[in-house]
Amino acid sequence: MLVGSLVLCYFLLVDPIESKILALLQSEGRMTVTDLAERVGLSIAPCHRRVRELERSGVIRGYRAIVDPATVGRGFEVLVSVTMDREDADTIAAFEAGLAAVPDVVHAERLFGDPDYFVRVATADIAAYQLLRDETLARLPGVLRMTSTIVMKRVVDNRPLPT
Repeated sequence: MLVGSLVLCYFLLVDPIESKILALLQSEGRMTVTDLAERVGLSIAPCHRRVRELERSGVIRGYRAIVDPATVGRGFEVLVSVTMDREDADTIAAFEAGLAAVPDVVHAERLFGDPDYFVRVATADIAAYQLLRDETLARLPGVLRMTSTIVMKRVVDNRPLPT
């Protein structure tokens, strides 16, 4: 019951205007505060205060450009499922630190069940991935098994969260 209450409290903190602000910024992150204020029906100062509060409270975690991987030589994407041979705290910490240090890893999640991790890797081509897999990923602490699946195409990507 407590979890449901916490979730309800979170949603009550984001009012309809803030929901509009979040929806617009997720789809058009470079929008000026002036344009944003106009589209949500506020004057500039109150709109700016709301955006700053959403940033301060951690609802908005940051802003970034979304880069097309193929145009920067990273068009070969692989989804890697990783199963660990042991899951003690030291091994998990060492594996996660090692994984975070690999620039080709663009997304990683720890999962319940099998596999233990789901990792998205972006490299130039299959040869670059093979080298990364054999020389870096397979040598990370605690790795028992890795299964690689080549991405054919992205069907849904960078979709804004519903507000």
